[in-house]
Amino acid sequence: MNLTYRAMQVTTSAGLELVERPTPAPSTGEVLIAVEACGICGADASDIDKADPALQPPRVPGHEVVGRILALGPNTPSIWKIGQRVGVGRLGGHCNECSECRRGHFNLCRNQPVLGSSCDGGYAEMMIARATGLVSIPDELSSEEAAPILCAGIATFNALKKCGAEAGDTVVVLGIGGLGHMALQYARRMGFHVVAVGRGGDIAADALALGAHRYIDTNKESPADEINAMGGAKAILTTIANPTAVTALMPALSPEGRLIVLGVGKDPLPVSTGYLVGAERGVIGSITGSPFENEKTLNFSVLSGVRPRIETMPLEQAREAVQKMRSGEANFRIVLTMGDRSNAH
Repeated sequence: MNLTYRAMQVTTSAGLELVERPTPAPSTGEVLIAVEACGICGADASDIDKADPALQPPRVPGHEVVGRILALGPNTPSIWKIGQRVGVGRLGGHCNECSECRRGHFNLCRNQPVLGSSCDGGYAEMMIARATGLVSIPDELSSEEAAPILCAGIATFNALKKCGAEAGDTVVVLGIGGLGHMALQYARRMGFHVVAVGRGGDIAADALALGAHRYIDTNKESPADEINAMGGAKAILTTIANPTAVTALMPALSPEGRLIVLGVGKDPLPVSTGYLVGAERGVIGSITGSPFENEKTLNFSVLSGVRPRIETMPLEQAREAVQKMRSGEANFRIVLTMGDRSNAH
């Protein structure tokens, strides 16, 4: 095993800096992972911007991690083996002790680390992870393909499962980016009538190719009017955090319909209580899922042919990759690859 590894850590001066760190040993219930791929998510920008400048060593971002187990800490469950390919998503592993864990709601555990935020993530050649956060990766998926599914994939897959729609119902996806392009694929394969809503015509062809039956350009059409002309939407899944855009679309929600919120922002979402009560509509949030649910998402992706659209960049170009994601120029999803470790020592 190499004595050191490369990592991109957050610094106050440069944002991200390539450094070499000593290889850590896993503690009780932990594993050491040799990272093969790490997806770049919009939440990474917030993690980088909000990183504690006093933290030593500085934080390593990244929470769509796929790699192989290098070492096992004491009392690690026997299902995990050295050399096994595993992943870790945004939620870094539940505690198995809190009230939410005892109820089986592992994704709501309040004592688990948030990868790339409260603990180091996958912009690195190696990473320590809690065994309770590990996800088994199917052989049919490459590490680069699997990485975005661990966050963008499960977030949209689980949200669609919670949306209350049945096959044949109209489901709207607002925002066709890293999350939205996965939502369109899953929604189409779940049997929904899929409507994509975005800004501009440049994304129309991609939206239709990804699974939308109809694309609505908010620059040219009133999405609420167009959707109501179809009979309304049983569910609206919003991947953006712009409350003005979300509010403008809500009149298209049919009676007993649900707005599923995935995009996180600071501004409140104004909703009329009469609008909710009068037709028994609902607004709910959805947060990724447990490792078991993540494995179901990966397996569904294999069975149905869902794949993220990705471009890859090497670890040492993480700063440029994050900037490309921030600018909106990414082709849906960027994945960092670790490359050759033969120069490590």
